[in-house]
Amino acid sequence: MAFPKICGIETEFGIVVVGQEEFNPVIASSLLINSYANTEMRRVRWDFDDESPGRDARGFTTDGAAPPEIETHLVNVVLTNGARYYVDHAHPEYSSPECADALEATLFDKAGEQVVAASVQAAQRTLTEGQRLIVYKNNSDGKGNSYGCHENYLIDRRVPFGRVVDHMLTFLTTRQVVCGAGKVGSEHNRPDCDFQVSARADFFEEEVGLETTLKRPIVNTRDEPHSDPSRYRRLHVIVGDANMSEVATWLKLGTTSLVLAMVEETDIESLRLLNPVASLLEISHDPTCTRLVQCHDGSRMTAVEVQWDYFDKVRKYLDGRDSGPDAAAEAIMDRWEQVLNALEDDPMRLDGVLDWPTKYGLVDAYRERGGLEWSDPKLRLIDLQYHDVRPDKGVAYKLMASGRLETILDRQKVAEAVTEPPEDTRAYFRGRCLARYADAIVAANWDSIVFDTGDESLRRVPMLEPARGTRPLVGDLLDRCSTATELLAALGK
Repeated sequence: MAFPKICGIETEFGIVVVGQEEFNPVIASSLLINSYANTEMRRVRWDFDDESPGRDARGFTTDGAAPPEIETHLVNVVLTNGARYYVDHAHPEYSSPECADALEATLFDKAGEQVVAASVQAAQRTLTEGQRLIVYKNNSDGKGNSYGCHENYLIDRRVPFGRVVDHMLTFLTTRQVVCGAGKVGSEHNRPDCDFQVSARADFFEEEVGLETTLKRPIVNTRDEPHSDPSRYRRLHVIVGDANMSEVATWLKLGTTSLVLAMVEETDIESLRLLNPVASLLEISHDPTCTRLVQCHDGSRMTAVEVQWDYFDKVRKYLDGRDSGPDAAAEAIMDRWEQVLNALEDDPMRLDGVLDWPTKYGLVDAYRERGGLEWSDPKLRLIDLQYHDVRPDKGVAYKLMASGRLETILDRQKVAEAVTEPPEDTRAYFRGRCLARYADAIVAANWDSIVFDTGDESLRRVPMLEPARGTRPLVGDLLDRCSTATELLAALGK
């Protein structure tokens, strides 16, 4: 059996302070997070002891490759919902807690938007008159600089990594037609285009590699499991866009989880593209979804046809399992099928469902009304405003409020997820400990919490199993222990 696809999303946000002559994104990002942390919680620092971003899943580092830098001096806090909120280089980043399935991960990703929006409000109160802090959940600044939205999936270490690469190269290259955020124009010295499917495709240059900020690969090889390294890998996916659409986020996580489960359990033949990097760009620059890309066997297919191939393989895999598909998998398969049918017929049928058709419809209508060229700066401004995290200003939020952009999440549950952790992963233990025993916690990370109860030495509680530390397993224990000392004594027994 495939391991449960515990997953999560890390989102780097764009930030700007309007009216500030000497704008510094690091200072602005620090202000943003400090403003939230100082008003909402006692700050618990992030523990970097177990970080190993330079470890490569291939067992080596290629010439010229460089592991990501860890900036331990920047603001880095842990939230009571189990998430990490910090400054990553020049951006605020929200890393969701570990979630048991795609829908839950979508919920906590959307809760992250509310965390950032609340941070904007808090930070704005510290600025001088005439200055405005704005944060965007997007992927580039329009000046050639890109920042990521990374996904993480728990996978079985026994599965050969080469097999994962063979399948994920093709799947990730083509899934942008389902979960692209859309973008007006091109960047990074890519060929000119009016509008493209993906906000990130212009910035990828390699098929496989360790880097995340330069020579970006479609399949990232970082081998940093944040769990028992003898049992698990964490597939770190960096090629996705930052989505506002809840449907797009859910499908992005859900379809990828199902493909990975299939790859773990079955040794099926992979469909290989001849040139994935070139294909990624070609697919993105074609909103009609009709462009053909060449496969290794000499055939030519559209991205939608490739996605259909993976859909059929996953369908066969699910139907062949002894237990059959569960309700969550069936829901993903049903919506995946609907989306692929629409893309095949007319992608604009998904205006109001997925991000890129919605954004295209919005921008194109404005362009036609004003008689504008696609190069007009007003269109790029609408593109940017689509991603504004302020509920009263962001275009995507206005579309949701009017029913023009479909939502699938319960708003009350989103609000609760801002402070409450998932109940079915180890994030529950982390989040509840932070809520109950914050005064006794000196640091935390994904796989441990460090306590200081006044003894001679600190106590580290390991959490190497992502599926443990759940409410059914530790809920009663946490309820019984009123202090961290009592908790540690109970755990010791």
